[in-house]
Amino acid sequence: MIYSENILLCIAIPLAVALVFLRGSVQRFTFSFLAGMVVCLLSAYISGYVGLVAQASVTDTAIYFSPVIEETMKLLPAVFYLYLFEPDERETVLCAVALGAGFATFENCCYLLATGSESLRFTLVRGLAVGVMHVVSMVAVSLGMLLARRYRTPPLSGVVGSLAMSTTFHALYNLLVSEPGMTSYAGYVLPLLMTGILYLPYRRMVRGGGLAPDR
Repeated sequence: MIYSENILLCIAIPLAVALVFLRGSVQRFTFSFLAGMVVCLLSAYISGYVGLVAQASVTDTAIYFSPVIEETMKLLPAVFYLYLFEPDERETVLCAVALGAGFATFENCCYLLATGSESLRFTLVRGLAVGVMHVVSMVAVSLGMLLARRYRTPPLSGVVGSLAMSTTFHALYNLLVSEPGMTSYAGYVLPLLMTGILYLPYRRMVRGGGLAPDR
């Protein structure tokens, strides 16, 4: 048994202190990273409660409930930041990437502490598959919301569409890796494949001047 709250405090306190000495994009990235870790803990609470109420197994919870809960919880701070502060496109992607990275980092830390880190294969799977999956899903969400804003579609449709896309991707990954054999290997490769696919429209936005320069 591990105490996730204590792990969060141990990691978050140095980062919170560092915020005092940071400025600009680095400060916003670090703050979003912290928010991602907090969101991860809250998502675990909610998923566990929903699974308990529904009397679902761990596998069923991971496939049917966790993708919806986790992607919704990650989306909320991103939507709050986008529509309240109206950042430029680069800052929107920066916030989303940091949220996903913070979520993945905290989740991986808890899993490795709970199950051990002796197996290099398991560690690589956690980093290259699960960790990348959370980052990629948030990149997809941010690009979806930016496209909705660029083409002046109703904000709600952009948010719902982005959430549906990230939830479907997350649920597909969990479903694939729940079965051993070639199916699980396909699931492990999926996040890296999506990274390459999403990098193309991201680079197009950069080259087209859609993303503001670093500052």
